[in-house]
Amino acid sequence: MEHIKSPIITVAGHVDHGKTSILDSIRKTSVQEGEAGGITQKISFTKVPLKYIKEKCPLIDKHKIQLDFPGFLFIDTPGHAAFSHLRKRGGSLADLAIVVIDINEGIMTQTMEVLEILRMNKVPFIVALNKIDNIWGWKKRSEDLKTNIDSQSINAKVQFDEKVITLMGSLHHHGFNAKLFYEIKDFSKELALVPCSARTQEGIPELILTMSGLSQKFLKSQLVLGGEAKGVILEIKRERSMEYCEAILYDGVITNKDEIAIASFDDPIITKIRVLEEIEPISYKFKPAEKITAAAGIRLQLIDAKNVLPGMPFVIYKNNTQEIKKIFEKEVGQKIKTSDKGIVVKADSLGSLEALLTLLRQENISVINAGIGKINKKDVISAKANLENDPVNAIIIGFNVDKDEDVKAMETNVSIVTHEVIYKLIDEVVKLHKEKQNKILKDRLMELATISKLKILPHFIFRNSNPAVFGVHIEAGKLKKGIPIINENGEQVARVKDIQEDKKSVNEANEGKDIAISLPGVNFERQLQTISYLYSDLSEAQFKKFKDNKDLLSNSELATLQKIAEIKRKTKVNWGY
Repeated sequence: MEHIKSPIITVAGHVDHGKTSILDSIRKTSVQEGEAGGITQKISFTKVPLKYIKEKCPLIDKHKIQLDFPGFLFIDTPGHAAFSHLRKRGGSLADLAIVVIDINEGIMTQTMEVLEILRMNKVPFIVALNKIDNIWGWKKRSEDLKTNIDSQSINAKVQFDEKVITLMGSLHHHGFNAKLFYEIKDFSKELALVPCSARTQEGIPELILTMSGLSQKFLKSQLVLGGEAKGVILEIKRERSMEYCEAILYDGVITNKDEIAIASFDDPIITKIRVLEEIEPISYKFKPAEKITAAAGIRLQLIDAKNVLPGMPFVIYKNNTQEIKKIFEKEVGQKIKTSDKGIVVKADSLGSLEALLTLLRQENISVINAGIGKINKKDVISAKANLENDPVNAIIIGFNVDKDEDVKAMETNVSIVTHEVIYKLIDEVVKLHKEKQNKILKDRLMELATISKLKILPHFIFRNSNPAVFGVHIEAGKLKKGIPIINENGEQVARVKDIQEDKKSVNEANEGKDIAISLPGVNFERQLQTISYLYSDLSEAQFKKFKDNKDLLSNSELATLQKIAEIKRKTKVNWGY
């Protein structure tokens, strides 16, 4: 008889929508209260045998549903990770996902990220519409969810229906045909929505029933235990002098006598197991084991744990180095495809690195180097190489990682962006990338001509003529040596001979600066005594170039461009601004 392993269930969703509370409702624990700020700080797994599932959900026996698997292995993930750690060869580590959405808040940014990763990894999922008890006027009137919903007051029922319809519309926009679970005729084509409340326990039995039924009907063929032990390292932990790896064994059987091969960016790490432990049911405690069967949360103390990285796959080693190298090269190599140019990317695990690279590709941002761990000096040198030929990509981004101490002490023109929330990191790098692109375009634009508005400072006349030297305040744009200047009447004045800032000659000066300028052939008292403002002179071609690229200009530069056009009209020149 075939051995059926436990389905691996991932719970994910937007931060504070109640993922851990929903999971607690299923696994009968109260982890949420002990978490810092009520937010899950790390990935954790819980083994829940079938007998506990049936206790929590009498509907399974009531409906005489036959379940052939031994229980569930739940993985609770931080909202920021979007369970992108959870990868195995050929797809997702999770067999099924529960996406938790606050029915009152709907689909948030992180929910969209989760949906995208689920679609990318082809993971089947159901939606737990949490916090129905927060709907105004809602009361628990029955233990049966559908009866409870139908017996609400008219006002509460109208609110509930509106929220569900809105969510269905949002999910449809993302490509999912969603319905309330009791209205679905074909679970293979429609996404199940299960209204619930972790606080009042409404809908929790129905959520378990839906999860169990889908696992039995659609996952049974993929839950047949394979012969080879396969797993993924989730975290490397250090306590006092002890170092160990928490991992998921997702297939096969592992023993404490086995030697394992763990993937890395170089050659596989071959090591024996010093201590093998398995997570206990409904607990975070581990117990020593001689043999463990998938699916299971395990802890490994290894003889050689040096250079082991989170997210890396492992298999049993049988003196088959070359075969394993090919498997791992295909696995790891596919996940970190890079280009011959682009930004530098660091992440806390292989899975999150892959998710990050996928999201960056969708934003058309290329990556030249990618790796796991802290941002180090080598990363800075790699990004610094872009400054001369590819300045827009002189960027390092880090997801859920810190900088090395020597990097913190370095002074560099490279932009370094880190964040613990993957979608915020993507938003920031897209914005930064765009700003750098615009700056380069603007600099090129300003090489041809310059927009300047100068306010004359009449109390700072250093020389009246031959040349006239006097103070100005740059109200808009930039002033450069050699540019032609006109007055507010459109009359040509002179080309700027020299610019002095803090008594030092400079080639250019930016908006907001007080400087002294030198204008040859100008008598200040005769020509500029009654003038308040000076402007850079532009040709019609230069003006049109600025107008065509007005998105690159600041508000003050746009206003100055418009003013120059008005001045030109006074001199019978119409540029059609």
